[in-house]
Amino acid sequence: MRAALLQSSGRPGSVVENLKVLDEAAGRAAAAGAGLLVTPELFLTGYAIGEDVHRLAEPADGNSADAVAEIAGRHGVAVAYGYPERSGEQVHNAVQLISPDGTRLAGYRKTHLFGCFERDWFTPGDEPVVQAELDGLRIGLMICYDVEFPENVRSHALAGTDLLVVPTAQMHPFQFVAESVVPVRAFENQMYVAYVNRVGTEGEFEFVGLSTLAGPDGGARARAGRAEELVIGDVDPALLAASREENPYLKDRRPGLYGSLV
Repeated sequence: MRAALLQSSGRPGSVVENLKVLDEAAGRAAAAGAGLLVTPELFLTGYAIGEDVHRLAEPADGNSADAVAEIAGRHGVAVAYGYPERSGEQVHNAVQLISPDGTRLAGYRKTHLFGCFERDWFTPGDEPVVQAELDGLRIGLMICYDVEFPENVRSHALAGTDLLVVPTAQMHPFQFVAESVVPVRAFENQMYVAYVNRVGTEGEFEFVGLSTLAGPDGGARARAGRAEELVIGDVDPALLAASREENPYLKDRRPGLYGSLV
């Protein structure tokens, strides 16, 4: 499957404009033969928008979900997009996966909130492994800081995730996460990781870009720079199977020794 990584901060504070950016990117992704388009964290609204997060939050089946479903269906490409999800009185930092026919396949709420900003505005999720099937691959969902916890990614590996989709808002000076941590996570867990970042300055944050599709060999199959761009990379099931055979980390585990971790 070909994946398109949309490295962009869109237009913070404007869902309407961000849907236009998404529509244009979906057209380009489809033209490049991509079956999946991934946006950054909180793409639909913007990240550093303060109390507007709550004003712009929507339920998983809200108007914006319908708009994304229409975009996905019109271009024939699956879309994983970041947005603030309203659930009763709570708001979650969330990502939703929409199929190429516009069906909502899965939704994930960020379980590990980063810093005072996120803890002030969001309620953490409590479901660590969320997956869906797409084009013969098992897709897992996660958001930004979540991927920095090795237990999180290993849980996905044990559940059979082939491609871990990670919308992110990675900021300076933590660019080593995109450069080093993410490829290592892909290698040690024998999966692909699509880590898709915001870019530019937003409020007090400077986002570093460097969106990456990391492969099970620890290499970057595609990597963006520090400007807005759409990067394309292939997820190869044959390479994944061969790599898992050659690097049997999951088979060689000794869980009885790891009790202290929990």
